[in-house]
Amino acid sequence: MSPVPESKQDRRPPYQHAADELRRDILQGRIKPGEQMPAIRELQERFGVANMTMRSALNVLRDEGLIYTIHGRGSFVADHDAGGEFSANYTAPAWYLANKNEVPDRAELMEGRPDDAEAAGATLAELLTALRDEIRALSADHQELRREVEELKAQRSKP
Repeated sequence: MSPVPESKQDRRPPYQHAADELRRDILQGRIKPGEQMPAIRELQERFGVANMTMRSALNVLRDEGLIYTIHGRGSFVADHDAGGEFSANYTAPAWYLANKNEVPDRAELMEGRPDDAEAAGATLAELLTALRDEIRALSADHQELRREVEELKAQRSKP
């Protein structure tokens, strides 16, 4: 990032600047859905910020649904349309389609959880976030398998 003249400086925190630029890269297609985000160290150097600042920027993008993180593998760009949700060609995993009628009711989900509404809401929000991340990880695996199948078909059709 080049220094901005002092009169033109934005007073927003540095993590927001980094998040804005990465968001622009994703939405303009410079980083494509399914692609892995650059390593944290690389992003730190690019934006000239500390580790935690860069993590905060990635958290903003994750909260917006533009990226998802797979523990031990890194962060990846999520499939998105203009609204930041999965693309129209997204197909739910077969295990979900086969078992969608067996989703536990709220009472089963909240079994053994705190009784006060605020704690229950926080627990439910954590559960939904974890499920969203798992679905995105499965979607990435699904897309990777689709690409491999297409590559195999292309190789098979070659004389």
